[in-house]
Amino acid sequence: MDAEVMKMLAIGLAVGLGMLGPAIGLGLIGYSALQGIARNPEAKGPIFTNMILVAGLTEAIGIYVLIVAILLAMIV
Repeated sequence: MDAEVMKMLAIGLAVGLGMLGPAIGLGLIGYSALQGIARNPEAKGPIFTNMILVAGLTEAIGIYVLIVAILLAMIV
């Protein structure tokens, strides 16, 4: 195979595996928030606020993976 094809394949694999963590994390965050609200509906406000904060931090990891992939495609 050509070196360029191998480079793009490696970058794609790295992005795929790198995005797996944030995807699973967001699913667990949503699941836990819904479970907490179901158990204690009066605490919906604080649970929702914390869920949004943690989901944003989790999304940042995915954005870092995307930036690294773009840098690898440009540099390597």
